[in-house]
Amino acid sequence: MTDDSFLEYVLEQLVEIRQLSTRPMFGGYGLYMGGIFFGIVHKGALYLRTDAASRAEYVRAGSRPFNPRGRQELHRYYEVPAEILDDAQVLCAWARVAANTGR
Repeated sequence: MTDDSFLEYVLEQLVEIRQLSTRPMFGGYGLYMGGIFFGIVHKGALYLRTDAASRAEYVRAGSRPFNPRGRQELHRYYEVPAEILDDAQVLCAWARVAANTGR
C-alpha cells in the first residue's frame, strides 16, 4: 500500500471527524482537526499525539513512537495499533483524544 492509498484509507476511517484536513510533512502527511495538529501518516503507519495519560494505552498495545529518520524518536506521537486503525468508531475516539492533547 502506498502512502497515498494508506492516507486515503485513514481519511475514510476518520470520515466522521469534522474539520479534518491534511498537509504534507516529514515525507508524509500531518492530520489536523479544526487547525489542531494531532496525527502523522508516514510510511504506511498512523501516529497520533499522546500525553502522559493516553500514552500508556499505546505502550500497552506495543506501539512505537514516531521516528521518521531512525535517529530521534518523537515521544508525543505513537503508532496506532492495527486493531484500532481497522475500527473506524474507536479510531475516531482516539483521534479526538489526540486532538484534545494538542489544545
